[in-house]
Amino acid sequence: MEQKEFFLNDVVEMKKPHPCGANRWKVIRLGADIRIKCEGCGHSVMIPRREFTRKIKKILERHEAE
Repeated sequence: MEQKEFFLNDVVEMKKPHPCGANRWKVIRLGADIRIKCEGCGHSVMIPRREFTRKIKKILERHEAE
């Protein structure tokens, strides 16, 4: 299985949508735990990196680092 590479401020799609109906999440913190923020309602969730890599479907937008 390939290792998905994601960075701070990337917008990702998860396998299951948020209860508000949106399925776009922005990565706002990286570390052992990853915090993602729902683009629909603004709710943020912190989940372990291992669980995040399992639940991510694809990366929608890449943040360009300067």
